[in-house]
Amino acid sequence: MAKYLVLIYGDEQRWEARTDDERRALERAHADFAAGADGAVLSGLELASTSTATSIRSGPSGPVVTDGPFVETREVVGGLYVVEAADLDEALAIAQRVPEVAEQGSGVEVRPVVSG
Repeated sequence: MAKYLVLIYGDEQRWEARTDDERRALERAHADFAAGADGAVLSGLELASTSTATSIRSGPSGPVVTDGPFVETREVVGGLYVVEAADLDEALAIAQRVPEVAEQGSGVEVRPVVSG
């Protein structure tokens, strides 16, 4: 079995504009997703807002630390899952059930994890 990273992207302003009821409904949808994945979900995390991000880049005299995300885009990574699947097709089938796949302006990216 291989491991895959499922990155959840979306419009952060839309996420932050959700009501408490909408947030609770999304949390339930994620709990249902994980429970229905038959043990394929190894871990999952929600990320804090990009306003809390700090980036480190190479500078002329060494590392340069700046406030903010590495890349400023409308769609940002808001969370992730690590899933275990037999192959990419199975990982994609699992990832298609992430709640954000059904939301306009959101989606997921699936990438194999390199094992060493």
